[in-house]
Amino acid sequence: MNISGIAVRTRPESVELVAQALSAIEGVEVHAADVGSGKLVVTLEAPTVGAEVEGFKRIRALPHVIAADLVQHYFEDDGEMIDAMPTDLDVLEGLSVPTELKDH
Repeated sequence: MNISGIAVRTRPESVELVAQALSAIEGVEVHAADVGSGKLVVTLEAPTVGAEVEGFKRIRALPHVIAADLVQHYFEDDGEMIDAMPTDLDVLEGLSVPTELKDH
């Protein structure tokens, strides 16, 4: 199981729309939303690193989302991660795969 804490930013007038859209994504839970600042705190829970990356991409692609930044990540023993990190993880701005985890 993989759990990510994500800070999402939108315009104040879009907070409710974005919160609803986030809640519709499987594995996403909105924990806090501040209309004044346009900030939301969410968690994304996924069975694998690949599914987590896909969920993160869906969050970033939502209408009215200005930014979505990974704040915290937790993973249990994940054979997929040990075997190979998803190659598209480096494409996500603000994230990088440590060299020792990349396939050589």
